Amino acid sequence: MNKKITINELINTLLDTENPVQAKYIYRLSDLSDSDLAKIKKIWHKIPDWRRQALLEDTELMAADDTLLSFTALGKFALEDPNEHVRALAIRNLWESEDTTIIPKLLEMLMSDNSEEVRANAATSLGQFVYLGEIEELKEKILHEIEEKLISVYRGNDTLLVRRRALEALGFSSRPEVDEFLDEAYHSGNRDLLVSALFAMGRSANSVWLPYVEKMLDHKDAEVRMEAARAAGGLEAKSCRDLLFKLVNDDDENVRQAAIWSLSEIGGEDVQDLFMELYNNTEDDEELNFLEDALDNLAFTNDVGFFTLMDIDEEGHLHYQEDEAEDDIFDDEDLDDLLDLHLDDDDE
Repeated sequence: MNKKITINELINTLLDTENPVQAKYIYRLSDLSDSDLAKIKKIWHKIPDWRRQALLEDTELMAADDTLLSFTALGKFALEDPNEHVRALAIRNLWESEDTTIIPKLLEMLMSDNSEEVRANAATSLGQFVYLGEIEELKEKILHEIEEKLISVYRGNDTLLVRRRALEALGFSSRPEVDEFLDEAYHSGNRDLLVSALFAMGRSANSVWLPYVEKMLDHKDAEVRMEAARAAGGLEAKSCRDLLFKLVNDDDENVRQAAIWSLSEIGGEDVQDLFMELYNNTEDDEELNFLEDALDNLAFTNDVGFFTLMDIDEEGHLHYQEDEAEDDIFDDEDLDDLLDLHLDDDDE
C-alpha cells in the first residue's frame, strides 16, 4: 500500500513551479480536511496564476473520470480567487455539487462579478439548484430567489453569453414566464439564442416544445441540430425517433453522438439493433466507449436493469441472444468482462 502524501509534501509540490504536478498530488487535493485546507489557503497566493488555473483544470478532469473524488472544499475556497479564470474554473468544479451553502456566493457572482466568464458559469451552476427546487429538494423560498435573479439577468442588459446561460438554467423552472422566454428566444432570429432555447426545452419536461424541437432536427447549422437532438432525448420524444435515426449518420460527430444518446433515452428494440450494428462496425476506442455507455443507458431506459440479451460470437462481435432463459442472464460486471474480451480479441 502506498504511503499517503502528507500535506507538507503536497504544499511543497504545489509551490515547486519548476516541475509539473503529478497526478498523485492532484488526487491528494480530494476530500481535504479543514486543517489541510487551512494550510493550503496560507500558501495559495504564492502559487502563480497559471499554476492555480492548471490545478483546477486537472481537478475538473479527474472528478469527471472518477466520481469518488471530491474537490468541493478546494472549489469553494477558490471562488474567492483574485484571478477571474481561476474563479470560473472553481465554479466548474462545483457544477455537480448539491451543497446549498454555495448558493449565496453564486448569486453574488452572477449579479456583480466583473468577469463575463464567471457570471456565465455562475448562471450555469445555479441551474442545478433550480432543478433541485423543482423536485422539492430545495426550499421554495431559495428556489424563488434563484429564479428571480436568473430572470432579471435574462431580461437585463448583460452580455448575450450570460443571458443565454441564465435562460438555459431556467429551463428546469416551471415558472410561466420561462415559457415566454423560450418562445421568444426560439423565434428571435438569433442563432445563439435558438441554441440556448433548444437546450432549455430539453430540460423542461414539457411536451409543448416537441414540434419546436422536431423542426430543428434538420437545420443547416450543426450546433442547432445537435441541441435539437439532445432536446429530443431530454423530452423522450418518440415522435423524433425516425429523424434521430437519420442523424446517426450526420456529417458532424457531435450531432451523431447527440442523436445516439437521445435514442438511448427514448428506447425501443430497433434502437438496440442499431447500437449493436454501430458497435460491431467501429474500431475507434473512444467511439466504442461511448457506445458502451449508450447501451448501458438504453438498458436502463428499456427497464432491463442489466444486459440480459447480449452475447459475443466467435468473431468477437457483440449481439443479442435469442434465448432469454434465466440461466443466461448476467450482470454489469459480466458485461464488462465480455466487452474487455471483445476488445482483446480485436487487438490480437
